[in-house]
Amino acid sequence: MSKVQFSKVAIVGAGAIGGWMGVHLARAGAQVSVLARGDTLAALQRDGLTLHQGGEQHTVSVQASGDAAVLGVQDLVVMAVKAPALASVAQQVGPLLGPHTVVLTAMNGVPWWFLQGFGGPVAGRSLHAVDPDGALARALPAPHIIGCVVHASSSVDAPGVIRHHFGDGLIVGEPDGQLTPRVQALHALLQKAGFNASVSPQIQKDIWYKLWGNMTVNPVSALTGATTDRILDDPLVRQFISSVMLEAKAIGARIGIPIDQQPEDRHVVTRKLGAFRTSMLQDVEAGKPVELDALVTAVRELGQLTDVQTPCTDVLLGLSRLHAQQRGLYPANRQSP
Repeated sequence: MSKVQFSKVAIVGAGAIGGWMGVHLARAGAQVSVLARGDTLAALQRDGLTLHQGGEQHTVSVQASGDAAVLGVQDLVVMAVKAPALASVAQQVGPLLGPHTVVLTAMNGVPWWFLQGFGGPVAGRSLHAVDPDGALARALPAPHIIGCVVHASSSVDAPGVIRHHFGDGLIVGEPDGQLTPRVQALHALLQKAGFNASVSPQIQKDIWYKLWGNMTVNPVSALTGATTDRILDDPLVRQFISSVMLEAKAIGARIGIPIDQQPEDRHVVTRKLGAFRTSMLQDVEAGKPVELDALVTAVRELGQLTDVQTPCTDVLLGLSRLHAQQRGLYPANRQSP
């Protein structure tokens, strides 16, 4: 077998996380392209991709286009778009994919491939909440996928200009948990690029553990406008959040990803972030679609598949969905499966 190499890298979604990763990968020697549109496309073509990090500014030249066919087949495609935009973007990336292209999903929440090669009694099932008609599975076939969990915070100062705040962790893993040559090569590339990268033997566990914290504070912050410290300082709100987390913990135990902590243990971790404005609150304030389905609807569906009752999750989803629908940030006609 020839050595796996990731020379040509395409970033799909050059926002806070995709832009941050793109600059690091370019500085590590990868030939970076970006699939973009609108103001971001214009800025990248004119000025390149810029990252402010640690008091320094780094600008790299990238090939940017709104047409994937112009960029051509890539070795690695980093999918870093928000979940609501994924369905439309996925239909555009076909020309980036060759037989051996790896698609790295650097996104929040439960991905469409979550139960592929994993899940115990529900293994192999598709999730209506995140891929209702199977379009994602067809556009981005499972053999291309390597999962990624991002532990970092960045923001967009302007189109094509990213500011890194804290964290540099990337956890990657094959959906079936195998330590393949391609995931080892990807790990080596990410380390070379300066990320604190690690390979997980069960990436779904890492996805679920991150979700366990942000599936609650994200929508609660969107509903209330409160930062995470204010949310956790209210005993009634904290109790409600803990109840939702216990439902998710029970679901995880059914599908093979038990969590050995209690909600209060995770609250301690969240408190260390200080007065933090969640990504969903930022999306609401910016008038952008919210990632409810990947963060909450998918958990409710997994509860149904595993016969775990989710009354508190249902309340959280119902209120958050109605709030977003009233603001035009979630489809008005969409209801839970």
